[in-house]
Amino acid sequence: MGDIRNTGFMINLQKKYCMKRNIALITGGWSGEIEISLKSAAVIKNHLDKNIYNVYLIVIERDNWFYHHDENTKIPVDKNNFSTRIDGQEIRFDCTFIAIHGTPGEDGKLQGYFDMLKIPYTACDVFTSSLTFNKYFTNHIVENLGVKVGKMQIIKTGQEFNQPDIIKSITFPCFVKPNKGGSSVGISRVNKAEELQSAIKKAFMHDDEVLVQEFIKGREIACGLIRNNDKMVILPLCEIISKKEFFDYEAKYTDGLADEIVPAPINENLAEKCREISVFLYENLNCKGIVRFDYILDGDEFYFLEVNTIPGLSEGSIVPKMANHIGMSIKELFTMMVEEAIHWHHKREKYY
Repeated sequence: MGDIRNTGFMINLQKKYCMKRNIALITGGWSGEIEISLKSAAVIKNHLDKNIYNVYLIVIERDNWFYHHDENTKIPVDKNNFSTRIDGQEIRFDCTFIAIHGTPGEDGKLQGYFDMLKIPYTACDVFTSSLTFNKYFTNHIVENLGVKVGKMQIIKTGQEFNQPDIIKSITFPCFVKPNKGGSSVGISRVNKAEELQSAIKKAFMHDDEVLVQEFIKGREIACGLIRNNDKMVILPLCEIISKKEFFDYEAKYTDGLADEIVPAPINENLAEKCREISVFLYENLNCKGIVRFDYILDGDEFYFLEVNTIPGLSEGSIVPKMANHIGMSIKELFTMMVEEAIHWHHKREKYY
């Protein structure tokens, strides 16, 4: 499937570029995941290879885009061509590293903007990003592709819902979550009917659509994938064991509240089945860049949970742990992401 470890890869890049590439590291956003986005960007900025890249931290707020030069200097970004000016010199970017979890970085908005400007970016394209950000649509497509998913119902703002029907079709326990979002923000595990109404209200605080989905008892398994020069690279699987009731926001981002075991301690036949499903979904969902698929393993069946098109990338996040297990440093992983984004952009540039 291709080897992400490429001897001399970093040295060859340094020889290849006569001048450093300008990389816009994009963070911020305006969702409940902004804090995670800012933390991810800080780690990425620290590990992007300064020998081959000039890294500019770009913060995107709803009404304000700026280059964060330092704590006291915020230089505006020109949205007409996504440039900034430093000491009178216009700075254009060779690639954008999207580190925004949630909107507008994970849902396709920025991808469409950068497509129009013909600027490469480290993420899935606008169509895949907008689709996979919607859990309800993604689950339906994944199920139609033949991969198992849990039963679900969607509730929209202003729509009356029949609680007895939900209870009858989904049963308890179940999960109630914002339909569009990540990092387990606004999610609740509902163990009995009396808890359903408050869980739905909580989820509506973060989105205009709420997903009620069947609970499937089993082991949580994650699979990370990335392309390297058109070859698929599958990282070692990870088993996630939450020390809370489920892998919620606190368990994800608090040390000691979850064990993330790489490689996942499952037999090789099951591991190969998970890898095959993940490659199949990566291809059929038209994914790009680094992607992480999450599943519940019930017996010998994998149930799709979600796809993370902008997964966490701090030193302690799952994907870097996967890469580290095969000897890939976080710096090498980030370099691979940038170079693959530029490679993919050049391949399809003529179609814009």
